[in-house]
Amino acid sequence: MVAIDGLPPLREVIRDHDLVAKKALGQNFLLDLNLTAKIARAAGDLHGCDVLEVGPGPGGLTRGLLAEGARRVLAVEKDPRCLPALAEIAAHYPGRLEVIEGDALAIDVRAHLTPPIRIAANLPYNVGTELLIRWLTPPEWPPFWQSLTLMFQKEVAERIVAKPGTNHYGRLALLAQWRAEAKIVMVLPPEAFTPAPKVHSAVVHLTALPEPRFPADPKVLERVVAAGFNQRRKMLRQALKGLHPRIEAMLEEAGIAPTERAERVSLEEFCRLARILAAG
Repeated sequence: MVAIDGLPPLREVIRDHDLVAKKALGQNFLLDLNLTAKIARAAGDLHGCDVLEVGPGPGGLTRGLLAEGARRVLAVEKDPRCLPALAEIAAHYPGRLEVIEGDALAIDVRAHLTPPIRIAANLPYNVGTELLIRWLTPPEWPPFWQSLTLMFQKEVAERIVAKPGTNHYGRLALLAQWRAEAKIVMVLPPEAFTPAPKVHSAVVHLTALPEPRFPADPKVLERVVAAGFNQRRKMLRQALKGLHPRIEAMLEEAGIAPTERAERVSLEEFCRLARILAAG
């Protein structure tokens, strides 16, 4: 990778710009350019695509995305210390890297991107789940992105791809699998990062489906799922009793035993219940 882009190794970049990872920003830098290139390849064919990257840090994945052929990369970085390192990458790839300083949760990036759009990021741990949920729950579908290739703590990644009846199955799995095809494509040990986190990490690739797997009102489905998994150990007739006075009858109409627990209810059944609730 160093030979491909001619830029310095990331350890030199971090040393030269005094980029000590900040725990408050959820930073863990991935310094192996072979790994960042592998993540970029996991995002699919980037030629002709704009790519959104959140939390680029010193730019390891940024370099991978550009070297793998991304038409443009829009990098959103909250830490101003990283901007000079990213500016060096932008100078090396004229016209192909735009850097916005700010909080990805507060910026509407769509005005800066031209379809087709992919999202690829080693997400900061403290905002990763919230960003994923936002990308999965827009008011209209299909979304502005074609695919998401995202790094999470391994436990979060397992929650995204979990199946009913397993320990990790919950709100994230349902929201992700309702509208996307989700799979874990890579697992990385703590020592791959600087500083090393206490847990393994994993890269999840999600491909947007043309339409949801089953019809349901997004707001109603999210409300049902949130209530159901907020009290995992309770029977659904108790966990969902605040949603409707006839919730027990509605559960039975949806083919769900009122005594069942949320972790054993399939996506199709949750969508069926959401439709019944929406109808009143």
